[in-house]
Amino acid sequence: MSVQVKRAYDEPSSKDGYRVLVDRLWPRGISKEKLKVDDWMKEIAPSSELRKWYGHEPEKWPEFRKRYRSELSKPPASDLLDQLVKRARKGKVTLVIGAKDAERANGAVIAEMIQEKL
Repeated sequence: MSVQVKRAYDEPSSKDGYRVLVDRLWPRGISKEKLKVDDWMKEIAPSSELRKWYGHEPEKWPEFRKRYRSELSKPPASDLLDQLVKRARKGKVTLVIGAKDAERANGAVIAEMIQEKL
């Protein structure tokens, strides 16, 4: 019963459990075979507007986190979050993201919210 965040460019592992891509856009230069995800939840990703506003600028992280948590509290994202919580109760869940900074990306916020609900 755990959740982790992994970059799409990191090697998949047999210990990853259920692997789900949580970005709206497919990671550049990675084939489906190489990424090895069980699901792609585009709708749980930040809105295009929020993603573009954030631009992975570290100083915007606290506000991004706040706005994204708000987006995750509404359908369809909230329904997908609930599905991930159910999966995490049964076994390991790996949230796959394309961002370079995994600690200040959407996957970190999703993982935080899953942990709160477990």
